[in-house]
Amino acid sequence: MKTTCLIVFAMVGTTLIPNVPARAEKPNVLFLIADDLNTALSGFGHKQCKTPNLDRLAHHGVKFENMHCQYPVCGASRASIMSGLYPYSNLTLGNEGTLRGSMPDVVTLPQTFRNNGYYAGRVSKIYHMGIPFEIIAGTAESDDPFSWDEAINITAPEQNAAGELTNWSPKNNGSQTFAGVIASGGDGEHADGMAADRAIEILDKVKDKPFFLAVGFVRPHVPLVAPKKYFDKYNRAEMVAPVVPENDLDDVPGIIRDYKRNSTTYGVTPELHQGLLQAYYASVSYMDAQVGRVLDALQEKGLANNTIVVFTSDHGYLLGHHHKYQKQHLFEEATRVPFIISVPWLTDQHGRGTTKITELVDLYPTLAELAGLAAPDSLQGISLQPLLADTESPSWKKEQAFTISRSGGESIRTADWRFTQWGFGEKGLELYDLKRDPDEFTNQAGNPEYATVVNMLQTQLIAKRDAAGFKQNHAAIVGKP
Repeated sequence: MKTTCLIVFAMVGTTLIPNVPARAEKPNVLFLIADDLNTALSGFGHKQCKTPNLDRLAHHGVKFENMHCQYPVCGASRASIMSGLYPYSNLTLGNEGTLRGSMPDVVTLPQTFRNNGYYAGRVSKIYHMGIPFEIIAGTAESDDPFSWDEAINITAPEQNAAGELTNWSPKNNGSQTFAGVIASGGDGEHADGMAADRAIEILDKVKDKPFFLAVGFVRPHVPLVAPKKYFDKYNRAEMVAPVVPENDLDDVPGIIRDYKRNSTTYGVTPELHQGLLQAYYASVSYMDAQVGRVLDALQEKGLANNTIVVFTSDHGYLLGHHHKYQKQHLFEEATRVPFIISVPWLTDQHGRGTTKITELVDLYPTLAELAGLAAPDSLQGISLQPLLADTESPSWKKEQAFTISRSGGESIRTADWRFTQWGFGEKGLELYDLKRDPDEFTNQAGNPEYATVVNMLQTQLIAKRDAAGFKQNHAAIVGKP
């Protein structure tokens, strides 16, 4: 007898299901996560990137359009998602160390399902992995074995794949160089196609059991690898780069001004920028196609009505915004992530989006509640179920998203403001009036007209960071990268 599944990915089939499925007693969960993906999805309003499978998923689920990560770097963000704790509490700051190393007794999100009789499986990158080197080697040195009954690593050629290799960032940045690979061969010869293959095999193997299946797609993390047909979707000469004032960084604190700045780190020219964007979007479209294959398999195996599907990214990503690239920033493009949940029996809001402020730390309590499982009392997020039932739910009270980064960077995002401080408040402040300046171009922290707002938000930030574990773990936090 088939058990039901929770799907954190909406179904991608084009045929509507005539009857709303009943809530499953033990629904399955399919958790899909991309790597270094900002909100460049056509279903989230992006005008150039094409993501038809994720768009169809959103049609059968709820889009969270104001979802923020807790640390814009892979290791810390993923540890926060899987522990349900802010980085100041789980003490996984940056990419060094492991969640289990910081918290030996932590009960992770998949572990909760595993402890309740679910099969828990991982394919490719869920906890931190060094990309591309661990994909080339087929390893996952920062994984948490207590989370899984089965863990499958992927071995793929990455930048060594046959095809046309181009470096769109002429300065040498090691593994973070914007290498684009117009790869020969088919989808299944590269990392995300291989991950989809293994995920489909697992679905067939465990389809008669309750399962929590986590599938990590490594694109669009550099190198930007995709078969040629995905590059062909984009005319390089038509790629539109972000429009940024020339003096945009003149008013940001010196501690962060030149970090991953184009002029000091990458040297991307306008012409190279178009090639970089084509490669990034091609790798996103390649990842999207693999998501579609997994969702199609879910439906073909009769699991779609029983599965909760979740799709997200570990953090956002700058692509020339603010004259900067990549992650570990505290601008909107780095903290905000795409996030979709499809719950088969909660159909009233399918196809809708919510702009309520939410955080990735909210995922753990959400899935536990949807599955009817007892979660650890220590979780610091809030279940998203009210917004799944009503995207404008008046009962949703979260008013801030809290994100930290390197160099003592801390930021809160409210409906009207982004307030950021560096060096734990000692080395510079930023304030952006999002109603007047949604692109965060003008730092108002030093403007006397905004002094009251700065004081109010700094008080809120300090209260939020203490609740997130800063005060309790101060000695262990200060001095971390």
